[in-house]
Amino acid sequence: MEAKAIGKYFRISAMKLRKVINLIREMSVSDALAILKVMPNKGARIAFKVIHSARANFKDVNREVSADGLVIKSICADEAPVLKRFLPRARGRADMMRKQNAHLTVVVALPAPEEKK
Repeated sequence: MEAKAIGKYFRISAMKLRKVINLIREMSVSDALAILKVMPNKGARIAFKVIHSARANFKDVNREVSADGLVIKSICADEAPVLKRFLPRARGRADMMRKQNAHLTVVVALPAPEEKK
């Protein structure tokens, strides 16, 4: 059993978001949320919201199953459309400023039962 949450069009570059999510990849959801809560990064606040939403989605779909042992099955940050803005420069020229956006996808699931040997 698994649940998914997608956050779209966050005003942060995908590279900055990946630095945060690489720290919590394949952790338990409760541990990941505890770590993200104390991190000062903007990416940590974004990841916290999406992981919290994925946990709530799991609880909503699977009411009879406890969500205590959930783990992050997969988490990925993808690039979103870029906002292009222009900065006026000397002699009538202009430089392009690219404002990066990102999408964040989180899948949480119960850990697979270990096989007995």
